[in-house]
Amino acid sequence: MPVHPIEFRYFYPEMRSVFTEEAKLQKWLDVEAALAWAHAQLGSVPREAAAEIERKAKVGVVRLERVKEIEREIHHDVMAVVRALTEVCDGDAGNYVHLGATSYDIVDTALALQLRDALRILEDDLLELLRVLLDQAEAHRETICIGRTHGQHALPTTYGMKFAIWAAEVARHLDRLEEVRGRILVGKMSGAVGTMAGFGDKGFEVQRLTMERLGLRPVMIASQIVQRDRHAELQCLLALIAGTLDKVGREIRNLQRTEVAEVFEPFRRGQVGSSTMPQKRNPHKSERVCGLARVIRASVIPSLETIALEHERDLSNSSLERITIPEGFILTDYILRQATSILRGLVFDYENIRRNLDLTLGLCLTERVMLELVRKGVGRQEAHEMLRRLAMKCWDERRSLREVMLEDPEASKLVTAEELDDWLKPENYLGTAVEQVDRVIGALRGRFPQEK
Repeated sequence: MPVHPIEFRYFYPEMRSVFTEEAKLQKWLDVEAALAWAHAQLGSVPREAAAEIERKAKVGVVRLERVKEIEREIHHDVMAVVRALTEVCDGDAGNYVHLGATSYDIVDTALALQLRDALRILEDDLLELLRVLLDQAEAHRETICIGRTHGQHALPTTYGMKFAIWAAEVARHLDRLEEVRGRILVGKMSGAVGTMAGFGDKGFEVQRLTMERLGLRPVMIASQIVQRDRHAELQCLLALIAGTLDKVGREIRNLQRTEVAEVFEPFRRGQVGSSTMPQKRNPHKSERVCGLARVIRASVIPSLETIALEHERDLSNSSLERITIPEGFILTDYILRQATSILRGLVFDYENIRRNLDLTLGLCLTERVMLELVRKGVGRQEAHEMLRRLAMKCWDERRSLREVMLEDPEASKLVTAEELDDWLKPENYLGTAVEQVDRVIGALRGRFPQEK
């Protein structure tokens, strides 16, 4: 029976399949086959023996159940694979399995193969999210709304700005992914403490040929393991992506609050929001994204701590990474796809967007009024103090800025009703918001060649 929710609830099949026991076993076998091939190229192993190893290095021929049976006896996972592969090889080919290698030559190199598959899926996820964000930015480039700082109404902005800001952030994650890919997709074949002694004078060539066969880069240098700064960086990338999705989810949750009610998650006909309150329309998918983002971020510190392994290696990273790497990728893939679905189906309440924009009766445009007064010759600090005083009066008396200004002895001498009507229109104080959105769309659409 499954126990962890990534096995039955929080997953998509494509990413989960990368980290199954069968998938890992196949990658280990791929590395063993590539090592035998490299030896054969260098004359260290008969070519027919290497070919036999490669033929038998397949899950199904080497059965997972048999590997586990051997491991229960000898308590060593890699050696269990070596023995299981040796058993099925005909002739003397089994004598050459794992020749000169140490366990983590296999484990770390195979992990890079898994990560290559996982990063490809993650890249596709990010690109699809980016596409949806750009579509929303374009659709809402001029959808004016109130901007908020410290949870309070600030100045007018647009929903296009929100989506464009998120799109630019996702584009940075794609850049980071490409950079990380260059540092994480490496393998090694250097033996027990990294000296290559088990390969004699052919160590560099064995490593080069093995990695060439697998489509990986050889490390510059390693001890018994590939150094864990690479894997810690990868976990940080997952955490950064999760942080962006947490931010997006929180924004949607806040905008869906009953008192705000500007934007809503998609809500299907027949969907239930609460087991006891039939009226509820909860942003539970965004909440799920935010909750799982915390799990992903929580793996960063343990991953950073694995950098400091003792001497040429210890085993404290192994048990940790069996959890953090599959869990991190499966959950990140899951919340990326969930967030993309949410954003694609967002529902906007334009009446409430306008209601909230007008909620403070013009006070969200005091900066505009202040700057216009400065243009009329009023000192900036003097204008600021005047608007601060009038704003407090508006709050106390629940009256509009226009009304209060026109009856104030000092302010009424400086401004006409017609000028105030122009200055207090939100659409007249958006600065370069629309242009900024268009620039982001123009810059990032190029990541989709068919849309250039």
